[in-house]
Amino acid sequence: MVARAYTVAFEGVEARPVEVQCAVLAGVPGFALVGLPDKAVSEARERVRAALSALAISLPSKRIAVNLSPADLPKEGSHFDLPIALALLAALDILPHDAVEGTTALGELSLDGTLVPVIGALPAAMSAAEENRILLCPRASGAEAAWVGAAQVIGAGSLADVVRHFTGECPIAPSLPGEVSGPPPGRDLRDVKGQERAKRALEIAAAGRHHMMMVGPPGSGKSMLAARLPGILPPLNPAEALETSMIHSVAGLISDGGISRTRPYREPHHTASMAAITGGGRSAKPGEISLAHNGVLFMDEFPEFPRPVLETLRQPIETGEVMIARANAHVKYPCRFLLVAAANPCKCGHLSDPARACSRAPNCGEDYMGRISGPLMDRFDLRLDVPPVAFTDLDLPASGEGSAQVAERVAGARALQQARFAHRPDMRLNADAEGETLEEIATPDTEGRALLNRVADRFGLTARGYHRVLRVARTIADLDGSDAVRLPHIAEAVSFRITTIKET
Repeated sequence: MVARAYTVAFEGVEARPVEVQCAVLAGVPGFALVGLPDKAVSEARERVRAALSALAISLPSKRIAVNLSPADLPKEGSHFDLPIALALLAALDILPHDAVEGTTALGELSLDGTLVPVIGALPAAMSAAEENRILLCPRASGAEAAWVGAAQVIGAGSLADVVRHFTGECPIAPSLPGEVSGPPPGRDLRDVKGQERAKRALEIAAAGRHHMMMVGPPGSGKSMLAARLPGILPPLNPAEALETSMIHSVAGLISDGGISRTRPYREPHHTASMAAITGGGRSAKPGEISLAHNGVLFMDEFPEFPRPVLETLRQPIETGEVMIARANAHVKYPCRFLLVAAANPCKCGHLSDPARACSRAPNCGEDYMGRISGPLMDRFDLRLDVPPVAFTDLDLPASGEGSAQVAERVAGARALQQARFAHRPDMRLNADAEGETLEEIATPDTEGRALLNRVADRFGLTARGYHRVLRVARTIADLDGSDAVRLPHIAEAVSFRITTIKET
């Protein structure tokens, strides 16, 4: 008789159901595991054998065959240990077949039978809910998986606990969802001396998720400004927290047994590879752009990134998702992130200071910024020069609004956008608006239209640039509490589009 247990195999953030079939057959004693397993899955035989031995359960002197179905789906990871053990225990009539078949299980077994936490508990819970099954996982992963709500989650500490639970000797109480509190606020906009225009650009970027480019000499505060952007962003709502955490779950980044409402903030080094930024590797893992989903991706020293890496950002910026195509995998990840790029004006960084600039100025600046292609630069909604701050200003007391006041306005603007796009699931913020929807919500008044047309003609705005100005103007109007897009809103949006930053 064949015993069956169920688990999942991961394809991106999607968890595909896998049936674990186990049969105890007559023949030469052995333990065969088939169904396209990788090395970690194949090694499950020894971990399962040792864990059963720790429970004083000896395997019969027969041939044990385990099949992972569908057989043409690659199986990767150590989370197959627990479902293989369950199927084997059911085949030996130690566990009831119907209880095992009504469960989706995942977990790694240590040699003494302890269950070790594994990645992917959150997508697995989603799959269990769709299949109307209970999710059985390690206790440390239970709080994460319980966030789904639609599936009952049982978190066990060891294989012995699992056996006692299924036999009714000691049932395990369902796990409760856990939430990890965000880091304490410590970076305030008031700490930044001067740079009022840059602070305003941060507010607009945060309100509408508009991509932003800052260019300025070393020490002008670009990184300091970017680090304060998370402090003015609203926390993740439950739906955003769930989809963001599913990506982090697959990447193995969820810790402390819960989900955080803090928006992700990723800042990869400029030596990062293409696979690290967009995703890839042997298992097609998510990259930085997906790990920053619903949050901020800060790329300092932007021109120093390899040109191919920068060019791969163009399509994800437009579509909000990235397809990782490999010979053995085609995986899609969401990546709606706010890109903040920072760069020096040239290699030495002192292009604007005649006393300190190198002998190749201004050609050195054009060559340096020329590493960023025109199509990529065209995707930045906000571009600003960040001038140096005089050292005499550093002794002045803190001035301007703090992050709390700015965050309140940002939250209000985002609430307006959520109501505006409530009937459009493909649009969440002004940065997503396009086509007839953009024309409907961002049509400027007569004076604003005339100004925008003159700017488009004078500076040769592309169609993309024209529409991005309208999106930024709509966000500025939201921050201003205005139903209509008027001349001042267009003028401010244009001022952030037309700068001294060169395009190539």
